Amino acid sequence: MEELTIQLDATCDKVAILDELMHTYGQDILRLVYTYVHNETIAEDLTQEIFVKCYQSLTSYKEQSSIKTWLWRIAINHSKDYLKSWYRRKVTTTDYDTISLNAAAINVEQTVIQREEDEQLADTVINLPVKYREVIYLFYFEEQPIKDIGAIIGANQNTVKTRLRKGKQLLKKSLEGQQWMTD
Repeated sequence: MEELTIQLDATCDKVAILDELMHTYGQDILRLVYTYVHNETIAEDLTQEIFVKCYQSLTSYKEQSSIKTWLWRIAINHSKDYLKSWYRRKVTTTDYDTISLNAAAINVEQTVIQREEDEQLADTVINLPVKYREVIYLFYFEEQPIKDIGAIIGANQNTVKTRLRKGKQLLKKSLEGQQWMTD
């Protein structure tokens, strides 16, 4: 995906910029938030709140990082804030939606098997500790380079590499424990 660049000055149209950001990164942000909250409805609400925050903070964007990195940082911080919030701890929701991944398959049997494997992988990634889940998600699902992941999560590149390696080990161990990989 091509990186979106914006020019902010006194004459900029914040609504048009926000519209472009939502169009370009909306689904990516939604998926990122979902990996934190594990609930589609809450993820949608938080994504809306993230874009409201983005709109309110647009003039304070300093261009020290890419707009995408800045937006991801807002999303991660907002998701973590939600997880620590009183609302999340005291209010229970009634629906739990799993990530539905579209599988291109030749027949029904392959489609069912692929969907089960995709859901199992997604559930396993979601159940990783946050510090490993976020680097796995950003690296493999969002295809972010290690340098950008470091900027997004506020860690140096070696820390990202270490978390990526440890996260892959945890994934492998967990998936082998579920006998997901068969010979």
